[in-house]
Amino acid sequence: MRIIFCGSPGFAVPSLEKLLTSEHEVVAVVTQPDRPAGRGLNLKPPPVKEVALRHGLDVIQPEKFNTRSVLDRLQMLEPDLIVVVAYGKIFRRRSLSIPRLGCVNLHASLLPKYRGIAPVNWAIINGETTTGVTTIFMDEGIDTGDMILWREISIGEDETAGELLARLTDLGAQVLAETCDLIAEGKAIRHKQDETLASYAPRLSKEDGLVTWGTTASRLHNLIRGVTPWPGAVARIGDKAVKILRTSLGPDVSGNPGEIWEINSNGILVSCSEGSIWLRQLQAPGKRALPGNEFARGHRLKVGDKIENGKRDT
Repeated sequence: MRIIFCGSPGFAVPSLEKLLTSEHEVVAVVTQPDRPAGRGLNLKPPPVKEVALRHGLDVIQPEKFNTRSVLDRLQMLEPDLIVVVAYGKIFRRRSLSIPRLGCVNLHASLLPKYRGIAPVNWAIINGETTTGVTTIFMDEGIDTGDMILWREISIGEDETAGELLARLTDLGAQVLAETCDLIAEGKAIRHKQDETLASYAPRLSKEDGLVTWGTTASRLHNLIRGVTPWPGAVARIGDKAVKILRTSLGPDVSGNPGEIWEINSNGILVSCSEGSIWLRQLQAPGKRALPGNEFARGHRLKVGDKIENGKRDT
C-alpha cells in the first residue's frame, strides 16, 4: 500500500519506523511545523520530522491542514491509506476521502473510553488498572470511528503517565503494523464503538497538577502519577513551588492534611484527608531531582512540619 503518515511527537516515531520496515511504501510524512523551544527559542522540528528526513521522505508541515492546497498535494500522491498517530489536527470530510482505503488512527486507550488528547494521563488520574491502544477507521468525530484492533495492558501501581506512555508507544507501533497488513489483505473487520461506555480525556492544564492534601491518599497518588512528567505535580514548601515526581501509598495515619509524619529511606510520609503517601522523589526549582529523604535533609524538613497545597510561582 501507498501510505501517507501523519504524526508529530515521540509517541508516533516507533509507528513510523515500523511502517518503514514493512512491505508498505510511506510516500510522505505530514507533521506539525517547527516550533521555538528551549531558552534560546530556536526552531525545533517535531521528532517525526527528524526520522522522516533521515529516511529521505517528503515532509509536509502545514500550519492549517484542511486547506485546498494541502489536500490537493496529498491527493496527487494517490495514497491507499492515511495513517494518523498523534498528529494534532482535525480531519474533515474531504481529507478523510483522499485515500482509497480510508484513514486509520492509533489511539492510546481502549476505546470508547478516554477519547481525546490526554487518554494516558486521565486513565491514571481516574485510577484505572488497565488501559491499552486501539486502531480505528477515522470519521469526522473525535476518536469515534469503527475499531479495528485493540490490545490491553496493566497499569503499574506506582507507574507515571510518562512511563506508561513509553510502554504504549511500542505496543501501538506493533498494533498499527498489524492493522495496516489486515487492511492491505482486505481482512480488517469493523467494530462499532459502544457509545454508552464513552468518556473524554481533555487536554491538561498547569492547574491540573496542583496538589491538594485535603483529599484521599489514593486520589492524590493517582493525580501525581497522571500529571508526571507534564504539567507536573506541585506543592509548596516555604516560598518555593516544589515538584513531586514519584510517590507511593503509605499507611493509615490520623494527622492533619499535609503534615509530615515520618522521614526515612522510603521518603517523606505525608498525611492526607484519608491515609498517607510517601514522597519518594522531589525537585526544587532550578535544582536536580532528589530522593525524598535527601530532599528533606537539604530543606531542613522535620516530622510535624506541614507541606502546603500547590500554587505555582508567577
